[in-house]
Amino acid sequence: MIPQDRAARLTATYHATLARFIARRLDDRDAAEEIARETIERVAVEDDEEGERSTIFAAAINLARSEDVGVPRAQPRLALMRADVETDIVSHLEATHAKRPAEQAMARSALETLPLRDRDALLMREEGLRYDEIAAALEMPVTAVGSTLARARRRLMEAYEALLNAPEPA
Repeated sequence: MIPQDRAARLTATYHATLARFIARRLDDRDAAEEIARETIERVAVEDDEEGERSTIFAAAINLARSEDVGVPRAQPRLALMRADVETDIVSHLEATHAKRPAEQAMARSALETLPLRDRDALLMREEGLRYDEIAAALEMPVTAVGSTLARARRRLMEAYEALLNAPEPA
Protein backbone atom coordinates (compact mmCIF):
# COMPACT_ATOMS: atom_id res chain seq x y z
CA MET A 1 0.00 0.00 0.00
CA ILE A 2 1.26 3.47 -0.90
CA PRO A 3 1.50 5.93 2.00
CA GLN A 4 -0.71 8.75 0.70
CA ASP A 5 1.02 11.52 2.64
CA ARG A 6 4.43 10.49 1.30
CA ALA A 7 3.08 10.11 -2.23
CA ALA A 8 1.48 13.56 -2.02
CA ARG A 9 4.72 15.09 -0.72
CA LEU A 10 6.79 13.40 -3.42
CA THR A 11 4.33 14.51 -6.09
CA ALA A 12 4.34 18.10 -4.87
CA THR A 13 8.12 18.14 -4.61
CA TYR A 14 9.27 16.21 -7.67
CA HIS A 15 6.51 15.66 -10.24
CA ALA A 16 7.00 18.76 -12.39
CA THR A 17 10.80 18.46 -12.44
CA LEU A 18 10.68 14.73 -13.08
CA ALA A 19 8.12 15.02 -15.89
CA ARG A 20 10.18 17.78 -17.56
CA PHE A 21 13.36 15.68 -17.26
CA ILE A 22 11.68 12.63 -18.80
CA ALA A 23 9.97 14.67 -21.52
CA ARG A 24 13.34 16.08 -22.54
CA ARG A 25 14.79 12.59 -22.56
CA LEU A 26 11.97 10.88 -24.49
CA ASP A 27 10.48 13.84 -26.37
CA ASP A 28 7.02 12.56 -25.42
CA ARG A 29 5.04 14.54 -22.84
CA ASP A 30 2.32 11.93 -22.36
CA ALA A 31 4.80 9.13 -21.70
CA ALA A 32 6.76 11.47 -19.42
CA GLU A 33 3.70 12.20 -17.29
CA GLU A 34 2.92 8.50 -16.98
CA ILE A 35 6.51 7.59 -16.10
CA ALA A 36 6.72 10.42 -13.54
CA ARG A 37 3.51 9.20 -11.89
CA GLU A 38 4.66 5.59 -11.86
CA THR A 39 8.11 6.55 -10.54
CA ILE A 40 6.60 8.45 -7.62
CA GLU A 41 4.27 5.55 -6.84
CA ARG A 42 7.20 3.12 -6.77
CA VAL A 43 9.46 5.32 -4.65
CA ALA A 44 6.65 6.26 -2.23
CA VAL A 45 6.44 2.69 -0.91
CA GLU A 46 10.13 2.67 0.04
CA ASP A 47 11.02 3.68 3.57
CA ASP A 48 14.40 5.16 2.71
CA GLU A 49 14.23 8.96 2.52
CA GLU A 50 17.99 9.40 2.39
CA GLY A 51 19.05 10.08 -1.18
CA GLU A 52 15.41 10.40 -2.15
CA ARG A 53 15.95 12.69 -5.14
CA SER A 54 18.67 10.54 -6.70
CA THR A 55 16.53 7.44 -6.10
CA ILE A 56 13.60 9.05 -7.89
CA PHE A 57 15.70 10.07 -10.88
CA ALA A 58 17.38 6.64 -11.06
CA ALA A 59 13.95 4.94 -11.06
CA ALA A 60 12.72 7.35 -13.74
CA ILE A 61 15.76 6.64 -15.92
CA ASN A 62 15.11 2.91 -15.65
CA LEU A 63 11.45 3.33 -16.59
CA ALA A 64 12.37 5.68 -19.46
CA ARG A 65 14.87 3.12 -20.76
CA SER A 66 12.07 0.60 -21.07
CA GLU A 67 10.30 3.16 -23.28
CA ASP A 68 13.43 3.44 -25.45
CA VAL A 69 13.82 -0.31 -26.02
CA GLY A 70 13.57 -1.21 -29.66
CA VAL A 71 13.71 2.36 -30.94
CA PRO A 72 16.81 2.96 -33.06
CA ARG A 73 18.65 6.05 -31.82
CA ALA A 74 19.33 7.31 -35.34
CA GLN A 75 15.67 7.13 -36.34
CA PRO A 76 14.41 10.61 -37.15
CA ARG A 77 11.58 11.74 -34.96
CA LEU A 78 8.52 13.48 -36.28
CA ALA A 79 8.29 15.21 -32.95
CA LEU A 80 11.04 17.57 -34.10
CA MET A 81 8.47 19.17 -36.34
CA ARG A 82 6.08 19.97 -33.51
CA ALA A 83 5.44 23.61 -32.88
CA ASP A 84 5.80 23.12 -29.14
CA VAL A 85 9.35 21.77 -29.38
CA GLU A 86 10.34 25.14 -27.94
CA THR A 87 9.45 24.00 -24.43
CA ASP A 88 11.17 20.62 -24.71
CA ILE A 89 14.84 21.50 -25.26
CA VAL A 90 17.54 22.27 -22.80
CA SER A 91 16.92 25.73 -21.37
CA HIS A 92 20.54 26.76 -21.80
CA LEU A 93 20.24 26.31 -25.54
CA GLU A 94 16.86 28.03 -25.51
CA ALA A 95 18.36 31.08 -23.87
CA THR A 96 21.55 31.29 -25.90
CA HIS A 97 21.00 29.69 -29.28
CA ALA A 98 17.49 28.48 -30.00
CA LYS A 99 15.63 31.57 -31.15
CA ARG A 100 13.66 29.95 -33.97
CA PRO A 101 11.95 26.56 -34.40
CA ALA A 102 14.60 25.35 -36.86
CA GLU A 103 17.37 26.07 -34.36
CA GLN A 104 15.31 24.43 -31.62
CA ALA A 105 14.98 21.31 -33.74
CA MET A 106 18.75 21.34 -34.31
CA ALA A 107 19.34 21.67 -30.56
CA ARG A 108 17.05 18.69 -29.93
CA SER A 109 18.87 16.71 -32.63
CA ALA A 110 22.24 17.60 -31.11
CA LEU A 111 21.03 16.48 -27.69
CA GLU A 112 19.85 13.17 -29.12
CA THR A 113 23.30 12.44 -30.57
CA LEU A 114 24.77 12.23 -27.07
CA PRO A 115 25.21 8.86 -25.37
CA LEU A 116 22.36 8.24 -22.90
CA ARG A 117 24.62 8.60 -19.86
CA ASP A 118 25.85 12.02 -21.02
CA ARG A 119 22.34 13.16 -21.93
CA ASP A 120 20.95 12.01 -18.58
CA ALA A 121 23.75 13.71 -16.67
CA LEU A 122 23.19 17.01 -18.50
CA LEU A 123 19.43 16.90 -18.05
CA MET A 124 19.70 16.01 -14.36
CA ARG A 125 22.14 18.86 -13.78
CA GLU A 126 19.78 21.17 -15.65
CA GLU A 127 17.04 20.09 -13.23
CA GLY A 128 19.26 21.13 -10.32
CA LEU A 129 20.56 17.80 -9.06
CA ARG A 130 23.85 17.92 -7.18
CA TYR A 131 26.87 15.89 -8.28
CA ASP A 132 26.31 13.28 -5.55
CA GLU A 133 22.69 12.83 -6.65
CA ILE A 134 23.66 12.48 -10.30
CA ALA A 135 26.34 9.96 -9.32
CA ALA A 136 23.86 7.88 -7.34
CA ALA A 137 21.25 7.97 -10.11
CA LEU A 138 23.74 7.00 -12.83
CA GLU A 139 25.67 4.57 -10.61
CA MET A 140 29.00 6.29 -11.13
CA PRO A 141 31.61 7.71 -8.78
CA VAL A 142 30.99 11.28 -7.68
CA THR A 143 34.45 12.16 -8.93
CA ALA A 144 33.43 11.18 -12.47
CA VAL A 145 30.38 13.46 -12.64
CA GLY A 146 32.31 16.66 -13.35
CA SER A 147 34.27 15.16 -16.23
CA THR A 148 31.13 13.47 -17.57
CA LEU A 149 29.28 16.80 -17.57
CA ALA A 150 32.19 18.65 -19.16
CA ARG A 151 32.52 16.01 -21.87
CA ALA A 152 28.76 16.02 -22.47
CA ARG A 153 28.64 19.81 -22.76
CA ARG A 154 31.54 19.78 -25.21
CA ARG A 155 29.91 17.03 -27.30
CA LEU A 156 26.57 18.82 -27.25
CA MET A 157 28.08 22.08 -28.46
CA GLU A 158 30.14 20.30 -31.13
CA ALA A 159 27.06 18.44 -32.40
CA TYR A 160 24.98 21.63 -32.38
CA GLU A 161 27.65 23.62 -34.21
CA ALA A 162 28.04 20.83 -36.77
CA LEU A 163 24.30 20.89 -37.43
CA LEU A 164 24.30 24.69 -37.52
CA ASN A 165 27.16 24.80 -40.03
CA ALA A 166 25.94 21.89 -42.19
CA PRO A 167 25.05 22.83 -45.76
CA GLU A 168 21.32 23.09 -46.36
CA PRO A 169 19.79 20.33 -48.52
CA ALA A 170 19.04 21.38 -52.06
